[in-house]
Amino acid sequence: MRAERLVALVFTLQARRNATITELAESLGVSERTMHRDVAALRDLGVPVWTEPGRHGGIRLVEGWRTRVDGLTSREAVALFAMGAPRALAELGLGGAESAAHAKVSAALPAPLREQAQHIAQRFHLDAPAWFRHSEETAHLTVVARAVWEQRRLRVDYRRSDRTVERVLDPLGLVLKAGVWYLVARADGGTRTYRVSRVIEAEELDGHFERPTDFDLAGWWQHSSARFEKSLRRAPVRVRLSPFGARSLPALLDADLAVAALDNAGPPDNDGWREAELPLEENPEIAAAQLLGLGTGVEVVEPPAVRAAFAETARRMAERHR
Repeated sequence: MRAERLVALVFTLQARRNATITELAESLGVSERTMHRDVAALRDLGVPVWTEPGRHGGIRLVEGWRTRVDGLTSREAVALFAMGAPRALAELGLGGAESAAHAKVSAALPAPLREQAQHIAQRFHLDAPAWFRHSEETAHLTVVARAVWEQRRLRVDYRRSDRTVERVLDPLGLVLKAGVWYLVARADGGTRTYRVSRVIEAEELDGHFERPTDFDLAGWWQHSSARFEKSLRRAPVRVRLSPFGARSLPALLDADLAVAALDNAGPPDNDGWREAELPLEENPEIAAAQLLGLGTGVEVVEPPAVRAAFAETARRMAERHR
């Protein structure tokens, strides 16, 4: 967007004493003709830009002129990079930093650019959670996030499916996936993922840990997600879901599995039913049993063995309730 590019041009000129049109165009990935227009637009907006002719000339800001954003703190800078996720920032304890950053940037921008930025903000909004999902309780997210920022070890009580375990973690990063917070941490010599909503207690320990210099959070998450998705591909079962069935699916199956299936489901028909593929247990009877909680909100399409098992179980239930 042009407004974003003009702001980038101001900061590029502020960082460089002098630059040619060609250098600026290459730096911002636009044509020289576009760069000429952008420089003229900055002048029209009141930014003191001038052109110095000659072999060693170029584009420069008037000596001593700077934007007024030098007071940004590191926390505010983090907030700036994630301005599209105010709810996520608030959950991390960065809501105040986001507000401060907005105020500083707003005060620094020329009035027309500020109006354009507000124009954009009023027309784009990020809503991270998927449909039919309730927000999870993450009572200890702020403590976990602080440990991530400050590289402090964490002692946590973590609820697993069958028991609660105690772990000492080196927290490496946080990931927000479809409205669910995950902690990526090193423990017992390996790097693992922990669902923050399952943290029952969290305590920061004294001292800091050394973060691996070669650890890439985004790359690690991509690899881990691909491995997780592959592990879910047991036996695909195609089903038709009513609106009620779609709403109930995350509560019946693993929430991540249900969300992925709904995200890839087909469009609704005239009655609101959608076709989706679910990776369920290979045993037809077990797969059918996993779907029984949806009642009349689901129809098994294939494979035939799961459809037959579901129908037989439903028949026996109907017989019992006559």
